[in-house]
Amino acid sequence: MRRFLRFIGHRLYTTWSTFWFVLPFVLTYPLQWMLARKPRWHRHLHAINRVWSIVSIRMWGMPVTIVRKQPLPAKQPYVYVANHSSYIDILLLFKAIPGFLNIVGKSALAKVPVWGPIFGSTYITVNRESAVSRGRSMVQARKSLEEGRSVVLFPEGTISKKPAEEMMPFKDGAFQLAIAAGVPIVPITMPLNHRFMPDVGGIRVRYTPLKIVLHEPISTQGLTLADAEELKNRVFAIIASEFIPEAAGIPEPTPYYRPKPPKEKSAPAAGKSEAADANRKQKLHVPNS
Repeated sequence: MRRFLRFIGHRLYTTWSTFWFVLPFVLTYPLQWMLARKPRWHRHLHAINRVWSIVSIRMWGMPVTIVRKQPLPAKQPYVYVANHSSYIDILLLFKAIPGFLNIVGKSALAKVPVWGPIFGSTYITVNRESAVSRGRSMVQARKSLEEGRSVVLFPEGTISKKPAEEMMPFKDGAFQLAIAAGVPIVPITMPLNHRFMPDVGGIRVRYTPLKIVLHEPISTQGLTLADAEELKNRVFAIIASEFIPEAAGIPEPTPYYRPKPPKEKSAPAAGKSEAADANRKQKLHVPNS
């Protein structure tokens, strides 16, 4: 009975969370569609997305801890670099980072029905399998920084197989971008997102506190592209330093019944086994002609 009630509770909370993720978008969709049509309106569209993120996370009901190691001047553009562990990473970033942000996301996001075209026109999308697409995204990100609009990147390129436990190797693009543009790079750690909504090929939601840590900015002044590798390793270590060992692992699905243990096959009795072997040999015996 307890297992069944737990199953029902998880289903209800998943439905509640999904509803409060979808509802703000549905209510603001006409305005978002209009604002997405012209780049000069994208600042207002991002403000709507930020409100959407704040409302959804608040209605999910879990506490959120935002740690800022150092105040960040609002007029200074940054390259924000974060670990990638969940579908809600973008929402938590939009909630925690003020100002007009740009974000580099995979091109598949722009193909999501209804919402995808709005995301694709407002933010930067990249097909990581295409060198041309990767180059184009870096050019767009550089232009964004020059216009004073900070950029968020996930240097792993995809959600880790062991989120907030072992990160995928970082790609060089974010660090080369920060050095080339001469802007500070801010490491970000999100150690608990995978406990709320893991990447399991479906929707699995579990109530859990969330946390995001914005580390101290790292200056790139005086660095050259030859320093990108060292910068990458430094940022990797900083992000990993805020992982929580107790939060490792993906939440298990909750079956509504108690799985039955597999039945053990009993070994045949020794006497019956010997008799069966003798009988089999007798049937296979062919007398000499």
